[in-house]
Amino acid sequence: MEEIRDNLLAHVAEAEREGWLGEVERLTVSLAGAEDKLAQIDRQSQKATIILGMPTTRSGDVE
Repeated sequence: MEEIRDNLLAHVAEAEREGWLGEVERLTVSLAGAEDKLAQIDRQSQKATIILGMPTTRSGDVE
């Protein structure tokens, strides 16, 4: 996804240099989508996994 974003950035720069205003707009919308997806992936990867382990019984708990 980062490669796609970087590619879109390069294409936006080229379109701006060439004066392709419609293409700049289209690429900017795609770029925003790619950046949103990267942010979503980043948020998901930051969620911590909690390992609870195997439950055990104590001798006093069993009737």
